[in-house]
Amino acid sequence: MNTIASQGVAVVTGASRGVGRGVAEALGAAGMTVYVTGRSTTDGASRIGDTPLHGTIHDAAAAVTAAGGQGIAVHCDHGDDAQVKALFERVEREQGRLDILVNNALVIDDSLIEPGPFWTKPLAQADMFGVGLRSNYVAAWHAAPLLLKAGRGLVAFTSSYGAGCYMHGPAYGAQKAGCDKMAADMAVDFEGTGVAAVSLWLGVQRTERTAIAARLRGDAYGDFMARSESPQFVGRVIHALWRDPELAARSGRTQIVAELAQRYGVRDEDGREPPTWRNILGAPCAFHPARVS
Repeated sequence: MNTIASQGVAVVTGASRGVGRGVAEALGAAGMTVYVTGRSTTDGASRIGDTPLHGTIHDAAAAVTAAGGQGIAVHCDHGDDAQVKALFERVEREQGRLDILVNNALVIDDSLIEPGPFWTKPLAQADMFGVGLRSNYVAAWHAAPLLLKAGRGLVAFTSSYGAGCYMHGPAYGAQKAGCDKMAADMAVDFEGTGVAAVSLWLGVQRTERTAIAARLRGDAYGDFMARSESPQFVGRVIHALWRDPELAARSGRTQIVAELAQRYGVRDEDGREPPTWRNILGAPCAFHPARVS
């Protein structure tokens, strides 16, 4: 297969459904060739408790193509380094370059939103440090040479206000804070190359998973869901960020998606402007500029 990527090439990890799928679809609507990765190949095989989650990498790739781009489904367990290596070897073979990597893959245990201290919840919550943090590093490590070939590129991490405030417990918070610091440090290494690394704080997303969470914990999430963001909105902001002539100036920073949307004039469905939660949930921290090799 030898595809032509006149509008750019992207890899979106963890894109069978939810945020990843919406981001991939938005990049497709902008005309990009998008490699959609994930483990789901059978609809409904993944579940939250007894509730099946719908969507597969094939559905997501088809949605990208239907939106106007070219969707390419790649079965990839981001906890398996060999599969990740094979993914980027395929991108190099078929495209010869990469413009955007969206690090979104994350293992989420069903107990994430249950109330209670961390020691009463399954140790499986710590799996987020594997697929969700280490996996981001591995994907970026393989993607870097392809991004450098393009001469200009973006590594975007899907992060959260939970990096700065208590949200869903210490494992979730540490994973999100790790994304922010990883983006900041990768930006130092990418400096002067034309490639940027940015961590993005998403607002509450309108996904099947969050709809289930809102139904189970309406007391905690009802108000946030009323002012949520669509994953496609996030994807349109990522695309606008990639095209920003001042992208290099934003490299290494943690940015709030809703605030970037205001800068770029990006709106959500029906012309809505999702709010920033800065005043309620806090602002991204600024890392110290000191450098020690």
